[in-house]
Amino acid sequence: MTGRSPIATRLAVTALVLACGPTGPSGADAQGIHRTEHHAFTVDTVVTGLENPWGMAFLPEGDASGAILVTERPGRLRLVRSAPGGGWTLDPQPVSGVPEVWARGQGGLLDVVLHPEFATNRLVYLSYSKPGDGGEATTAVIRGRLEGSALVDVEEILEASAWRRGGAHFGSRMAFDRDGYLYVTIGDRGQMEAAQDRSNHQGVTLRLHDDGRVPDDNPFVGQSGIRPEIWTYGNRSPQGLAVHPETGELWQTEHGPQGGDELNRLRAGANYGWPVITYGIGYDDSVITDETEREGMEQPVHHWVPSIATSGLAIYDGDAFPAWRGDAFVGGLRGLVLARVDLEGDRAVGWEPMLQSWQRIRDVRVGPEGYLYLLIDDGEAPMVRLVPVD
Repeated sequence: MTGRSPIATRLAVTALVLACGPTGPSGADAQGIHRTEHHAFTVDTVVTGLENPWGMAFLPEGDASGAILVTERPGRLRLVRSAPGGGWTLDPQPVSGVPEVWARGQGGLLDVVLHPEFATNRLVYLSYSKPGDGGEATTAVIRGRLEGSALVDVEEILEASAWRRGGAHFGSRMAFDRDGYLYVTIGDRGQMEAAQDRSNHQGVTLRLHDDGRVPDDNPFVGQSGIRPEIWTYGNRSPQGLAVHPETGELWQTEHGPQGGDELNRLRAGANYGWPVITYGIGYDDSVITDETEREGMEQPVHHWVPSIATSGLAIYDGDAFPAWRGDAFVGGLRGLVLARVDLEGDRAVGWEPMLQSWQRIRDVRVGPEGYLYLLIDDGEAPMVRLVPVD
């Protein structure tokens, strides 16, 4: 009998279980209502016609520039405006001032966030794949002031030390914490061993001042051979990032290989293990490592085997779905699922798959009215939102 690693066996068994479907209803009924463990909702279309949207940011209520900024991976920043009498429209004219992006593979225009004081300084931050010489690219971040439908006074605040050929694992989610620090995720760029090498920015989360300077209290400041911007390392392809609205802690989703997607609570200076430990295997069924844990390396709060291909992350804090407050919502790409993870403090006590076998969900955000907004990864994609049913 041919031997099989414990991880490979666990992947096969769990894949069979997941293929049989979850308990409880997850699809819509004849009235278009989705009924889940705690809430029922409909899926409403906000706008259509987006090309591979990646990130979104809600402008302050009443802002004259529009309602929602949306990035499209080919390199466009779009405005979804409130329509007179209700509803929304997608402005046909992209926002100008966006830098040239390297739109290949997983690269392109990626995340968008607003400065915490956007209402007064109008600063918008974009992460993207920056082209270099000889076919190389890296992750970079710019900021600029939004004036009408234009970004002006654009400046680069980060060029990651992650130059590589190929279009794999750029990251790149961003988030501001309560103290105004900017966090940026960078993937391992397809070179998994580099995620344990802190002399580069591959497989890390970075912590910066809002202008790109390095905070003096970053965990590796002053240590020889280590990049001072690094906040965490040992991450494979972190594509979701959120600040917990109650605790202020930083949470992250990590897109694993075949199996081994993770939901992590980030701690300063912590090593999240990739590729020394993982619950996944290679895409060719090869064993990356037989270790799923090691002293000095963080365990995920929750992991998925098989992979759902985790992407965007939101931690719910609205009023529209009160039983979901404090839960994490994770977009699944390959898994075609919206995952709700039931969090109790720093523990995951279960998860519920929603919208199964539906669409590749790239980003998840909580809207100002408490509805959940989703971006779909497709060449002709909608933005949708989950609306509660009484």
